[in-house]
Amino acid sequence: MTATDRTDRTYGELRAQLATLTTEAFRPELAEIDQLPTAELAALMNGEDATVPAAVADRLPQIAAAIDGIAERMARGGRLIYAGAGTAGRLGVLDASECPPTFNTDPSEVVGLIAGGPSAMVKAVEGAEDSKELARADLDALKLGPDDTVIGISASGRTPYAIGAVEHARARGALTAGLSCNADSALAAAAEHGIEVVVGPELLTGSTRLKAGTAQKLVLNMISTIVMIRLGKTYGNLMVDVRASNEKLRARSRRIVGLATGASDPEIEAALTATDGEVKNAILVILGDVEGPTAKALLDDAHGHLRAALAAARTRTSSA
Repeated sequence: MTATDRTDRTYGELRAQLATLTTEAFRPELAEIDQLPTAELAALMNGEDATVPAAVADRLPQIAAAIDGIAERMARGGRLIYAGAGTAGRLGVLDASECPPTFNTDPSEVVGLIAGGPSAMVKAVEGAEDSKELARADLDALKLGPDDTVIGISASGRTPYAIGAVEHARARGALTAGLSCNADSALAAAAEHGIEVVVGPELLTGSTRLKAGTAQKLVLNMISTIVMIRLGKTYGNLMVDVRASNEKLRARSRRIVGLATGASDPEIEAALTATDGEVKNAILVILGDVEGPTAKALLDDAHGHLRAALAAARTRTSSA
């Protein structure tokens, strides 16, 4: 068999695989959308997008089970690692990059791996998504452990990089999840937690940055946000671990302390000064009637959970 014959056979097999995927299905009824007025196209696309939340809702039990497993491991010091290629990889990197400013996590706690490395965020890296070996090398560089979680992300559910990441992580004893947009995917089969959000064929055939991308973003939002809630990164629906790195976030910090405590502006400023600008600590200073160093110690003892630290502060006050 010549090299050309092998290439033709490979492409033939791949085309046959793609033909079986819901995300790659051709919709004849949309064959002339390029001739529609812009307003009709926008309405059509908006209608397509409106179906995505229901598809996510169908998989809430699987999503919740994965979240509980992730939170349990992260509470022990584990990390959350996303691994994907192309749009899926970019969405993982995006979600990971939002965690430090939103929840004051260390950048090493939630990590996004994209096939081909950082340059693949803006330019496709030839062959990277087809390499399980590359996924294994990327995870080995992170020194993967049993308290870590790896979530492979792939709209098709067949991307070798994502599958390779999950297989390698599982072999190393880490928790694994596979997020895809096709039923009975190889990615879900490889993972302990298979999350298959079937959104159907795309408006543009095979353009999985559309409904599939939206579904993946919604699920990743849900995973990282609820995991952080479980880890005590919020107080009710307030982002009490927000990192005040700019003027907007500094203003938001003061607003959050005010909403949590009902304190006056001078009290808020005094509490933030006493806690080096840490929102959670400042709230504890005000509601628990403790000094800044005491607030830090109580929060450390409570593993960062403000409600538990507040209960300890009130017990301390009542017994004094």
